Amino acid sequence: MIYDVIVAGGGTAGSVAAIASARIGAKTLLIERNHCLGGAATMRNVLTWCGLYTLGEDRTQVVKGIADEVLAAQRTLGGLGPVMSFRGVFVPFDPESLKVVLDDLTLGAGVDVRYGAAVLSASRDGNRLTDVTIAHHGGVETFTARAFVDCSGDGDLAAFGGASTRYGNADGVNLGTLGCRFGGIPADVLVTVDQIIDAIAAESFPEGAMTKDRSVIARLPTSADLVVYLASHDYDPRDSGALSRAESNVRKQAWNYLKAIRSIPGCEKAYLASTGPEIGTRESRHLNCRHRLTWPEIMARTSYKDTIALGAWGAEWHDRATYRSAFDYPADKGSYEIPLGCLHSRDTENLFCAGRLADGDRKGGAAIRVMGTAMGTGHAAGTAAALMADDSFSVAAVQSTLRSAGALISQNDL
Repeated sequence: MIYDVIVAGGGTAGSVAAIASARIGAKTLLIERNHCLGGAATMRNVLTWCGLYTLGEDRTQVVKGIADEVLAAQRTLGGLGPVMSFRGVFVPFDPESLKVVLDDLTLGAGVDVRYGAAVLSASRDGNRLTDVTIAHHGGVETFTARAFVDCSGDGDLAAFGGASTRYGNADGVNLGTLGCRFGGIPADVLVTVDQIIDAIAAESFPEGAMTKDRSVIARLPTSADLVVYLASHDYDPRDSGALSRAESNVRKQAWNYLKAIRSIPGCEKAYLASTGPEIGTRESRHLNCRHRLTWPEIMARTSYKDTIALGAWGAEWHDRATYRSAFDYPADKGSYEIPLGCLHSRDTENLFCAGRLADGDRKGGAAIRVMGTAMGTGHAAGTAAALMADDSFSVAAVQSTLRSAGALISQNDL
């Protein structure tokens, strides 16, 4: 079957990319290996929108457009919590609301969604991708398209299609962590980071039984379940053996964290509501693009002629050797521009990316990978791919189309 645009990966970036593409008239296929959209938000218990707001006192929202529709629909379903802060500014949400919201928006836009489908291979002709082959329970299928967007997180489409990629950055790869959701804690019981630190220390677990002792604490709307990001492991997500060992290890850690949380007053009846179900990979492959966003550029609040989205998150780094985390704020705790160049393959003309595949250095990539920002980069990548498929691609056309859809793409739009 022939499409205009094929999007690999139905996380927040890929879902928004597919919606954007279809809405401007491109026949769009969205390939997702799981059986729901949302990616880390619905499959990894990453239940906080990060990157939507600046980190200062004013908390200015910098990601809009399709992202606003997602938030509004979640709010209508009672699945969106209040704006909160812990180092960064974030919004907790219920994953079940996001599943149905993304279903409604993709199907409403006319996207052809294929669940349970994994990218098996891709072909190219010169400097362009031509087709992608997927595997599912029904067998193997090959689809052709005029433009492609890789939002798979691990860069499968790009790597299998011969586009230039790299694993992490030369000076490090961000650590992965299992999102754990705990139920049975009354909504009026306040659980603090300091309490968790003290509870973990009091248990005197043997070395390796736990890895982190502090993280964001989120209480979800409706259920009031507590979500933390503590159980971590050093692994290469491209290596199925390493990934399998990591999954087993962090699930064991989750039960140790449950024991510690039960020792906090008011949490005696806590239980492990869900783990993951997948470990949360923060960084894997990057697409080598026409521009690599650097942390010095973010700190200088550099303006770009090809700006297509705004970021606001800081450089959130989780170290693989020490399991400690660091958070560097962007300049003035404000927003910064993201250029189209860091979403456009340097050697494959009709290939774009979004989400954590976007090209950035260690700190730059750590800042723009988060899900709120991913909706902004996904909106841009889907728009660019649709225009590429229509032979009407230009930076000006992408920017004009994004602004018409309500997106904020430069500092002047705030």
